[in-house]
Amino acid sequence: MREYPSKVSLVSTRKWGLTVAALACAIRPTSAIIWVYVGLLELFVTRDKLRFVILEVVPIGGLVLGLSCLLDRLMYGSWVIVPLNFLKFNFLSSGGDYYGTHKWHWYFSQGFSVMLFTFLPFAIAGSIKSKCWKHSGLIAWVIVLYSLLGHKEFRFVLPVLPIALMFSGYALSVMARPDSPRVMRKGSSNSYTKWPSKVAFAVIFLLATNIPMAFYMSLVHQRGTEDVMIYLSKEASNEKVKSILFLMPCHATPYYSTLHHHLPMRFLDCTPSEEKGIPDESDRFMLDPVGFASELAKNWSLPSHVVLFESEERLLKDFLISRSFKEIRRFFHSHFKVDRDLQASVVVHALND
Repeated sequence: MREYPSKVSLVSTRKWGLTVAALACAIRPTSAIIWVYVGLLELFVTRDKLRFVILEVVPIGGLVLGLSCLLDRLMYGSWVIVPLNFLKFNFLSSGGDYYGTHKWHWYFSQGFSVMLFTFLPFAIAGSIKSKCWKHSGLIAWVIVLYSLLGHKEFRFVLPVLPIALMFSGYALSVMARPDSPRVMRKGSSNSYTKWPSKVAFAVIFLLATNIPMAFYMSLVHQRGTEDVMIYLSKEASNEKVKSILFLMPCHATPYYSTLHHHLPMRFLDCTPSEEKGIPDESDRFMLDPVGFASELAKNWSLPSHVVLFESEERLLKDFLISRSFKEIRRFFHSHFKVDRDLQASVVVHALND
């Protein structure tokens, strides 16, 4: 299954691999999902399993965990086991569900299939033809485990996307082999002419579907939240912005990373509550925009600019006018809805001078 010059080389290489795996898990605990699969495969093929676990996995894992805890102790001022807290919040208590949930089949029916887009049939064909079941198993392992959680995001399964694309490439390489069957057609001059190869059709198909989609998703779709911050940054450079209130779901826009000015800004809080069922500011605003804004206005420091999506702006137009705000800019955001109601544009209202 694997060939190494010697047993010593195997053990040395494996220890380096375990060190990299341990560091990856210390930096990002979800890396353990992938490395547990790899580790189980290694355990399965290792002859001396007990030695592998006791003399390699435990010492290296314990050392990295200890160093991680010491570093956290230095930074937090108290003993904290971050991987344990991560496990408790995201897996044992389903804390991630606070940010939204999807059906169990979402990664299969939408998430991962959308990420692959038109590469999907090639990835499936490549995984079957290559018979690299370990790699196929890793993709299945990751998707199945994440499907057990209520909260799902595209980024969670990004680590296995390159493997699926590798299978797509393998499928194309099989189609491009010289010994693959060629289709001929009879021309008008009774001579036979080759049809363009199947791989040429496949490549043209992939380019024709993915390049336009890449441009659209990168340059057009949901660009309003970026454009509005660039605009506000320019306005702030001209000293036309004093403070900003974002009446939109939390973290909907970039923040100081794009503004580049030390100005007071306020966005709706979405910090998870220790008690389930208690809505945060963002949820309360989305449920009742007018009521929430009216309550907020009782204690706010009047901002010079208010930023919100068009869907909420329609409901708050009278409220904003009554507080002497007027619309100054509107930025296109999206042609279709994603998670919420259609957020077609981002609107900026400024306080009348």
